[in-house]
Amino acid sequence: MVEVKEQRIGSSGNAARQGLGRTGERLAAERLEQVGYSILERNFRCRYGEIDLVAEHGSDLVFIEVKTRRGLTHGLPEEAVNRRKQQKIIQVGQYYLFVNNADLARSWRVDVVAVQLSTTGRLEEIRIYQHAFSE
Repeated sequence: MVEVKEQRIGSSGNAARQGLGRTGERLAAERLEQVGYSILERNFRCRYGEIDLVAEHGSDLVFIEVKTRRGLTHGLPEEAVNRRKQQKIIQVGQYYLFVNNADLARSWRVDVVAVQLSTTGRLEEIRIYQHAFSE
């Protein structure tokens, strides 16, 4: 009986985290479109991982990692994009270019969008970091 209860608790926590992530991605996409990005794909998944948003901005193809936090207990959202996560995003981005037969001369970059919510879930700030990191 206890095992089932623990499993349910973990599942609801996961669902809440996924809901927070989806909310952050939606808010990020809306803000990016307001400032001139054109969203091409949401949640591009492959065997190497996932990219939250793929967009065009000017002549650049942009792979976008969205991090959302409610409150500051776990730090700023952008602080969660560590070196390992950066390498994973680049790997998935290169795979995206390959499977979409992208022009190898086309410029691409990785942006990070930090979505900061209050502890009650109210939007406080969205920060866009263009060219957040590179290979």
